[in-house]
Amino acid sequence: MGAHCAILELSENMTKSKENVSALKEACQITGANWAACIERDSAAWKFESFYKLSQKRRAFAENYFNLGTIDNWLYSASAEGKSRSRKIPEGLDLGAIRLYIFPIRGTEKVVLAGAEKLGTKEKRIWQLLANSGSFSHGSNFELKPADSFIFGGQAAIPYDLSGSLERILARVVQYISCDKAWLAVYSDGVLKVEANWHFSELLGEGLSLDDGNLLSEIRETSKSILVERSDPEWESIPAKIRPDEAEVWAALPLKTGQRQVGIVALSRDEPFSEDEWLKLQQFSLYAAASVEIFVTFSEMANHLKRQAMLNDFALIVSSAQNLSKIVRRVFALLERIFGTEALSLFLLSSDARTLREYRNNERRIAPRTEFVKGHPVERFISDGKNARLENVAKNDYRFADKETQSALLVPLKYRGDVIGILTLESKVLSAFSGYDENLLVVIASHLAGLVEYGRLREEAEARARNLGLIHEVIQQVIGLTNVNEVAQITADLLVKHFSYELAVLLLEDRYNNLNIAGISGKASSLVKSAFENFEYPNKEGISGMVFATGESIMVDDVSKEPMYKAVPEWEVGSEICVALRDGDRILGIIDVESSTKNAFTHNDLLALESLAGFLTSAISGVDRYQMLQDTIQILQTTQNELHERMEAQRAAENRLVQAAKLAAVGEMAAGVAHELNNPLTTVAGFSELVLADLSPDAPQREDLEMVLREAKRARSVVRRLLDFARQSESVRIRADLNEVVEDVVALTNHLMQTSQVDFEMNIGKDLPWVLIDRDQIKQVVLNLLHNAIHAMPNGGKLFLQTEERENKGEKWITMSIRDTGKGITADELGRIFEPFFTTKADDGGTGLGLAVSYGIITDHEGFIDVDSTPNEGASFTVWLPIEEKH
Repeated sequence: MGAHCAILELSENMTKSKENVSALKEACQITGANWAACIERDSAAWKFESFYKLSQKRRAFAENYFNLGTIDNWLYSASAEGKSRSRKIPEGLDLGAIRLYIFPIRGTEKVVLAGAEKLGTKEKRIWQLLANSGSFSHGSNFELKPADSFIFGGQAAIPYDLSGSLERILARVVQYISCDKAWLAVYSDGVLKVEANWHFSELLGEGLSLDDGNLLSEIRETSKSILVERSDPEWESIPAKIRPDEAEVWAALPLKTGQRQVGIVALSRDEPFSEDEWLKLQQFSLYAAASVEIFVTFSEMANHLKRQAMLNDFALIVSSAQNLSKIVRRVFALLERIFGTEALSLFLLSSDARTLREYRNNERRIAPRTEFVKGHPVERFISDGKNARLENVAKNDYRFADKETQSALLVPLKYRGDVIGILTLESKVLSAFSGYDENLLVVIASHLAGLVEYGRLREEAEARARNLGLIHEVIQQVIGLTNVNEVAQITADLLVKHFSYELAVLLLEDRYNNLNIAGISGKASSLVKSAFENFEYPNKEGISGMVFATGESIMVDDVSKEPMYKAVPEWEVGSEICVALRDGDRILGIIDVESSTKNAFTHNDLLALESLAGFLTSAISGVDRYQMLQDTIQILQTTQNELHERMEAQRAAENRLVQAAKLAAVGEMAAGVAHELNNPLTTVAGFSELVLADLSPDAPQREDLEMVLREAKRARSVVRRLLDFARQSESVRIRADLNEVVEDVVALTNHLMQTSQVDFEMNIGKDLPWVLIDRDQIKQVVLNLLHNAIHAMPNGGKLFLQTEERENKGEKWITMSIRDTGKGITADELGRIFEPFFTTKADDGGTGLGLAVSYGIITDHEGFIDVDSTPNEGASFTVWLPIEEKH
């Protein structure tokens, strides 16, 4: 039985020794120490219990050194006082280090030794935490307290699984103090991140805010525990997401080591904690704090080492890549491993900073595309040239993220101080990236920038060489040609030959400023050429039209997302480049190349076409000299047409002046005639009425006198119209709505139109500006025009009236158009219709003054009347009134 126990004890000691060596090894890797050991004072001598990277020869040297009187006292006093110390190792003593660091193990006569060149404050703290962890305290006379055992779980080795380790700590808390729900969180980047939970899984991984006034921020500021019952006023101040609805009591205890808080542990249940339980919780929080700090520190250092290893992989793997695409593919694979996200993007500027080559990791496939920098969402980040860690993209102007993206990290790639691109990471989780992530990505970006610049310059050099070969061959074949179409066709064929374009088209401007196909090549050429024949003005629409209008090159990686693109029937296009042929400020034509696949073109393709366009412009300009004479003739013809139009306009103005002069002369004459005739007519009418009053109804003379009276009144009416025409009566003009005037007159003539079997249609313009008019005079004009239209349709017809705002020679007017379907007006009559006494209704008793009076009224209002008529089809009168200017 005794032998069996001895074997078990030996086995346990061997297991513990292996665990200690593992802990020493990992601590050396994290802190950079050369070697480490745990020694114990036994029978007035120091002996090795466990060690790492310390040979047998050096262990012998070390034991002799440790048992020297001075060194023995130094080690023993440090162990007794529980204080870490260091001293320089004598030069003649080969212990593989410059300095010796000791870290006492509390409650024992053991110390942890570390031999190193030099340890910083952070590294020494890690060793101290290791010494205090309890890993090396077995086999001593020191007896663990319940709290120590609860924290370290019975001498477990230091774990590197942070969440698992903290879950075990929280489980021990719940084991000693029962509760319904609990959670443990550690401070990380300004928030409390929940790393462990007990029956509170919905809170795991959450980042709890530490805003001012928040209960959690109060715990951090005061370092005091909080115990709140539902009946207490403070209950409502506990954030709802961390306080279960069924709980009756809630407690939160800070995890503090020295002056530093590392986290918070919170518990809740449906009955209050006893005083003894509350005291135990506070005691446990003190012990737990040290362990939590150990776990967090070692986890961070382990992650740091892991990422340092990733950087080494980055340098080795990426540097062996042969081209830019392979570099990007390998970088994305490494970033995915390091940061755990597939949402990766790289935006690279072209050498002239005009375009961006975008690489995006789309379902593990790298899909490059080229876009112009101007107006691109990443443009502002390139201009800033600064890192951007966006914890919530919804609160930032981040417009190129996927819909599910919640946070993003952007770092510029800089080469010799200039921004050459942007590297981005995206995540579906809020605040997914830490400051450490940002710093690591900056390091990666700095290494990547040089590789990218080298790869880019090499590809651009190869592309330029290929471009020069194309231009050289074009020059050889088109030199001496005198036909523009031949030059264009040869160029299109060579573009397809050199670059394997599916379609290459040269469109040149003709003398009528339209684009025509001068050369076309590629497998889709016959289809596109046939389709273009149905386009009357292909230069007016689409991408080619925009390039022709602005002279600016356009490259589109996905035409389905480009609203300007006009599809050609039966030709499925994926991407397109269009470049202008510019001769100074003049656009001679365009080069257009297309592919059925998306993202088919690069910045080098754009440079090739622009270089070729420069040469073609010179070639076409030289070939096009012979057409200059025809162009000059065309200009002279255009000038002649313009002169003719001006002469016609001047003739019309002169006719209006003559018409106005006629009206003025007739007006003066009419005034005199009317004055001479008015008095006799009044006398005739008056005496006729007196005689009729005395005659009996059956008198034979009554019918003749009634005819005299009727004709006298008709003559007096004519005289009155003459006076109205000639008299310059005072006009009262006000700002008025022309629509109201028109509607008033239409209401008066509705009955006449119905009885005349006229179908009337009125279209009144909405929200027309008011005009300055004499309402009565304008009513007279509208009434005259409506009556004339009705009389022009004796057998019925259709009458249309419309008001609207129009522009004429740069000025804005209000117009009223009245159009009928009557007999119309002949060409001879059109020249005289505004003359006084000229009428086409002589048989119907027309006086020939209605249109003359209307013309005079509109002219007096600084407007004019247009007439358009086709015999037997109808006539249209349009009244133009100036819009009153607001001062």
